[in-house]
Amino acid sequence: MLRLSELKLPLDHSEADLVLAVCQRLRLSPAQLKGHRLVKRSVDARKRQAIALVYSLDLDLTLDAKAEAKLLARFGGDPHLKRSPDTQYRFVAAVPPGGTGQPRPTQTRPVVIGAGPCGYFAALVLAQMGFRPLLLERGKAVKERSADTFGFWKGRAPLNPESNAQFGEGGAGTFSDGKLYSQVSESKAYVRKVLEELVAAGANSDILTLHRPHIGTFKLATVVRGLRRRIEELGGEVRFEARVDRLERCPKTNAVQGLVLAGGERIEAEQVVLAVGHSARDSFAMLREVGVILEPKAFAVGLRIEHPQPLIDRARWGPAAGHPKLGAAEYKLVHHCSGQGAAGRSVYSFCMCPGGLVVGATSELGRVVTNGMSQHSRNERNANSGLVVTVGVADLLPYGDGPADPLAGVAFQRHWEQQAFDAGGGTYRAPGQWVGDFLACRPSESRSTGEPGLVVAPSYLPGVHYGSLESCLPSFVIAAIREALPEFAKRLQGFAMDGALLTGVETRTSSPVRIPRDSTTLECLNTPGLYPAGEGAGYAGGILSAAIDGIKVAEQLALARLQSSIKA
Repeated sequence: MLRLSELKLPLDHSEADLVLAVCQRLRLSPAQLKGHRLVKRSVDARKRQAIALVYSLDLDLTLDAKAEAKLLARFGGDPHLKRSPDTQYRFVAAVPPGGTGQPRPTQTRPVVIGAGPCGYFAALVLAQMGFRPLLLERGKAVKERSADTFGFWKGRAPLNPESNAQFGEGGAGTFSDGKLYSQVSESKAYVRKVLEELVAAGANSDILTLHRPHIGTFKLATVVRGLRRRIEELGGEVRFEARVDRLERCPKTNAVQGLVLAGGERIEAEQVVLAVGHSARDSFAMLREVGVILEPKAFAVGLRIEHPQPLIDRARWGPAAGHPKLGAAEYKLVHHCSGQGAAGRSVYSFCMCPGGLVVGATSELGRVVTNGMSQHSRNERNANSGLVVTVGVADLLPYGDGPADPLAGVAFQRHWEQQAFDAGGGTYRAPGQWVGDFLACRPSESRSTGEPGLVVAPSYLPGVHYGSLESCLPSFVIAAIREALPEFAKRLQGFAMDGALLTGVETRTSSPVRIPRDSTTLECLNTPGLYPAGEGAGYAGGILSAAIDGIKVAEQLALARLQSSIKA
């Protein structure tokens, strides 16, 4: 088949218009086009008065091989017409035919720590290759976890440090927009593998074709249960409320030899995928204690901003706002600062949630953390996004136990999360400030939200405490966001509206730690058999990239396992 990309049509085109556009573009008759399959659909909103839909299509033509070659030659200078790429995922290893998948007598089963997207896909691929992994998750299954999380948000239950927006089945991404796109270039076979498995587990099939696909929070709960069921059907085991409190290393080789759970149970293990997520601070401390190499890394912190969704729709779509083929509008903004106190810093939008909610994402007592989430429909009244500023390793020096402390970033995050808790009144309400007051450097008070479009009705749960955000973040972050807001308003009309709301703090954008690993085997540099993976280890940024990293680690573990068996 041939793939045609960058085919633009107006919003209100028909299927017949699409077929005609293909034929005109390739100078073919309709009879020569037997059929087509949608590969990707995106929106071109650069001209708000003429918004277009942009298609990539796989074409089934009546042409023989010779005629097809002539067609390609005729469009040889067009990068948007080529043979359809091979996106089939192929396993790198498998249990030999007739094998049981059980480890040999001297070999333990592979263990995966963490049931987020990285851990679940590592376990799934290991199970599909026949290795029957054991997956350990410190939190609860998604149904019980959801009850704990929503109970905390609505004030019906206290914060459970082991079952919340960060910990439990599905990982931190479960309570998010469920975005499935990455800024990192990945093999199409890996991407397709992840998307197809998510659809098989219950996600909407449109994620296979949308340019910026997302799943949504409630749908994610169904999907993670589907992934778990598949792993168990293939002989894997998933255990919840099974926090790993200690990693055992061989005194002579430093290789992994076992795990100790919080309840005291010891599990023998030679190969462990470490997919603990970016908020497993106690796990990072444990790894440092037993001698696993760690290093600090840059991340970003900032605030959440909320606008009325119709304002963002109008700013992005113009007269087409509200069109059923467009849905709720997104945005992506970046500003490079030059002003006093922020020169050289960059401010960017992070985890933008159209038609979503701002939610409490703390996992520790006495601290406030914000995040955004939305359902698949994206039909809530507000749009929200993080406005975050990069924090470099040099910025962390005052917070750690000396210049070599790999957990200085954790100390930095905790400090500002506690500041936000105090500024919010000490009840897990988020400190909030209206944009107009923030820019004028004056504290905010509660306002009536009865005028739609003028004053945002806050969505944050457990609630907002109005005042000043000055004490909640480093001065360079506050200065950078103050400089960026008017600049963003030049690109999105109304972005710096007086009644938009800022809430704090957004600190869990990515892991503050990296666990160095071999670039080929993906094993930890000083702990053979340990495979650091995903966001927590510093190798991913979002659901898709974390899932792909889980697959890559599973592949390397499987290859090492088979090589070990051959040698034995």
